[in-house]
Amino acid sequence: MSEQKSPSLRVLLTEEVIRERVQALGERITRDYQGRHPHLICVLKGATVFLSDLMRAIDLPLSIDFIAVSSYGGKQTSSSGEVKILKDLDKPLEGRDLLLVEDILDTGLTLHYLLQTFRARGVGSIRIATLLSKPARRVIQVEADYVGFEIPDEFVVGYGLDYDERYRNLPFIGVLGNPEPTST
Repeated sequence: MSEQKSPSLRVLLTEEVIRERVQALGERITRDYQGRHPHLICVLKGATVFLSDLMRAIDLPLSIDFIAVSSYGGKQTSSSGEVKILKDLDKPLEGRDLLLVEDILDTGLTLHYLLQTFRARGVGSIRIATLLSKPARRVIQVEADYVGFEIPDEFVVGYGLDYDERYRNLPFIGVLGNPEPTST
């Protein structure tokens, strides 16, 4: 009989630490975009919690849109290397000041693909805000303009990040230990 072992979670970043850092990022973005109207693009689904908190910390008129891309799937804990758009943006981007909001900058493949795609659509400017950066996993060099936290090469969940659609609702970032099912 097969039994799923419950994965263990170790808190990496507490709810309070995340809240303080997101507030600081919002204040910096407010200064950097003074006099402009940033258009925030959220990379679904993982960045939704970060976007919600970040946009409330930005004291400027702004607009938002959502894009869904995939380079992972289901229970995969590493990128497939192939990026595809699952849900595209609702409005054109020509001339807009974009702030691409991502949950984690890992291999760089997804953000590199999105940067190329948006530049080809004639954006006015584009910057990246990522909650987490994992430089040890970088395959393509992509630099974020706003980074919440640099983290070690561990599989993390919570605050929007998931494993097989679980753990997104955790208010903290945790390291997921033993994510694969075991048999007994």
